[in-house]
Amino acid sequence: MTVQLNFSQLQELLAALSDSDIAEFDLKGVDFELHVKRGATSDPIVVAAARTSSGSNTGSTPAPTPAAAPPAGPLGGEKLLEITAPMVGTFYRAPAPEEPPFVNVGDRIQVGQTVCILEAMKLMNELESEVAGEVVEVLVQNGEPVEFNQPFFRLRPL
Repeated sequence: MTVQLNFSQLQELLAALSDSDIAEFDLKGVDFELHVKRGATSDPIVVAAARTSSGSNTGSTPAPTPAAAPPAGPLGGEKLLEITAPMVGTFYRAPAPEEPPFVNVGDRIQVGQTVCILEAMKLMNELESEVAGEVVEVLVQNGEPVEFNQPFFRLRPL
């Protein structure tokens, strides 16, 4: 069975999960994986990643993409990685306005490290890096709306 979700179906699914007592939920499709887990604060954490495929996406809305894309174009001849938006939302660099950012230029981050929060449908989603690297560029301002697959950070691979 092949699973495909458009954006409105994803919204309905996340709304239904937030109204339920389900603590963790996984959904795998041909070209995506969706993992929803409620943290200690009961706020859902959503992590979505797409698998690469040679076929085209026939849905009306593109499937979520990985938080870390393959190497981006060179910056001064270097091959850099990009951390991109898996969904449309509002980008936040820190857990709260008075707190320091999760990452800054020059920081070395590890796989699984929280790099930002993406607010989507009134859910605060902590995004974790899928690659290790040194932050060389922050591409989005705090509180700025972001589009699907928009780059947040550029990293020099470790």
